[in-house]
Amino acid sequence: MTHSDHQRYRRLLIKFLATSPLLGLGLAYCSSNDTSPAPVSNGNEEIDEDDLYRMINTIEEAINVFDFEAVAKKNLPPAHFGYIATGTNSDETLKANRAGFSKIQLKARRLRGLTKANTSIELFGQNWNTPIIVCPVGSQKAFHPEGEIAVAKAAKNKNHLQVLSTVTTSSVEEVALARKAPIWYQLYPTLKWEQTLEMVKRAEDAGCPAIVLTVDLTGGSNRETLQRYVRLDTRDCNVCHSPPRNQRKPMISSFPDFDFNGNLDWDFVQKLKSNTSMKVLVKGIVTAEDASLCLENGVDGIFVSNHGGRAEASGRSTIECLPEVAEAINGQIPIILDSGIRRGTDIFKALALGATAVGIGRPYIWGLAAFGQDGVEAVLDILRKELEMVMLQMGTPGIRDINASYLI
Repeated sequence: MTHSDHQRYRRLLIKFLATSPLLGLGLAYCSSNDTSPAPVSNGNEEIDEDDLYRMINTIEEAINVFDFEAVAKKNLPPAHFGYIATGTNSDETLKANRAGFSKIQLKARRLRGLTKANTSIELFGQNWNTPIIVCPVGSQKAFHPEGEIAVAKAAKNKNHLQVLSTVTTSSVEEVALARKAPIWYQLYPTLKWEQTLEMVKRAEDAGCPAIVLTVDLTGGSNRETLQRYVRLDTRDCNVCHSPPRNQRKPMISSFPDFDFNGNLDWDFVQKLKSNTSMKVLVKGIVTAEDASLCLENGVDGIFVSNHGGRAEASGRSTIECLPEVAEAINGQIPIILDSGIRRGTDIFKALALGATAVGIGRPYIWGLAAFGQDGVEAVLDILRKELEMVMLQMGTPGIRDINASYLI
């Protein structure tokens, strides 16, 4: 029996007992151990609890970013939804990313006289309206026909930094044109340096000011949830997956073979830095030791990230990794935290623990799959408004005023 079935039958039993003569004998259904919420009444008839959380039909109905997930699941083929839903192994790290935020409480300050919160930040000399970055997600046309172009237009309209994936389904040139501003390029190196260098130079020529080297996929990952969703997909997958992968991805389409190089070292970081004028950031840093090595090797910025729980089965959230990383960096280079951001309070906690900015992945993809460009913009709006709200609640007028004194 599902939870909703249990609730429905419980309500029917309560209705029956309410009209039963047994009620007068003190035998009405009651349990001191029952923690289920009491039935809700609108004064005339009972409201079905499931109706409170029904799937939204329009963007205007959305209350938070989670409302877009159910619509995305309805709109997408099972395998495509499974791709974005999966973590690794039993999704323990994915779950930990959310649970980590719940372990941190906020200290609200009063009588600050604030009427407005300034969410703007500066990153490498560029001003942004919010600290929310649109992180790289591959194969976005699997979620909406306009894919990365729709996301770029949303990022443009809301003035958000966009980071493009190596395995994008729209080229860096197309996305930069749609964004009408420089974007960052995320790099998956190949086993052949000349191929990697070709991608780097192409991003550079497209005006990208920064390249984000992803280093958290050593050894691959066991994405069990994806495999289970694939089993539910009755479509002929060749419709989507033909021609071969590299021919469907414009940044690697010129390569007859594409072999991802997950066996990187610090010599590779130095080689990359010496072959580009772009800022070099490293994505996937989760320890103080590696953060210190980033400084030693001249890295320009880091992403505290576990690939949204898709990289390793550590069971450790990025928000729990952040304090030691921030202590090692000591304000010398920007820190961007991603993996698990779903609320304005999550953003506030990350900033308070030392992040310069935060990145989101799944939430804007839910918006894209649900309502296209408008859905992405709605997700960005919700997160910005939630951040403004919590900043006013805590009494912080600007991002620079947010610090660990507001946390327990």
